[in-house]
Amino acid sequence: MKTILGLRAAGHYLSKSGLFLGGMGIFCLLLGCDSGYSESSFADAPSSHSVASRPSKGSPAPDFRLMDMHGKAVSLSDFKGKVVLLNFWATWCGPCRVEMPAMEALYRSMRSKGLEIVAVSVDQQGTAVTRPFQEAMGLSFPILHDQDYEVGLTYGARTLPMTFAIDRQGIIRQVVFGSRDWNSPEARRGIAEVLQESIPESSQRM
Repeated sequence: MKTILGLRAAGHYLSKSGLFLGGMGIFCLLLGCDSGYSESSFADAPSSHSVASRPSKGSPAPDFRLMDMHGKAVSLSDFKGKVVLLNFWATWCGPCRVEMPAMEALYRSMRSKGLEIVAVSVDQQGTAVTRPFQEAMGLSFPILHDQDYEVGLTYGARTLPMTFAIDRQGIIRQVVFGSRDWNSPEARRGIAEVLQESIPESSQRM
């Protein structure tokens, strides 16, 4: 039921924001008809910057420090010991907006197991646009602001959304290009595997 309501919220936000998609386009985006790699699942990242090489699977996730919705400085290293989904997005990115309800559903169901979602917005307007979006979509995971696109450059985010699954040791385990149905059995299974494989030894002995 929550997922259905979330999908309706996404559709409502898309219509209110002036983004027009054909009926089948909205249906496929909301229900994940594409594989996550089709052209319609991407939006171009800010193009006025030279993007660095992307950290690869198996490499340490670069640390960073950004402001959250409340003006508090937050670092990636603050989430050490948790599995982190690091998502680069923007309010003007249609595919980003569409995947958010499923991401919220995943967060609510797996947060207690050690999952944290960190959504890094590259909107230049900061909270002026992210706060209304957060409230409209009912998002509870942390939203950070990369208004200068410095962290996006570090992670080589050439398109949006782009998501990195980072294990408890800070190692990148998955890199996902484009939108995805994060509440699908396949996505949940992938996150569950990272959660299970990186359980602290002390917890495994209990």
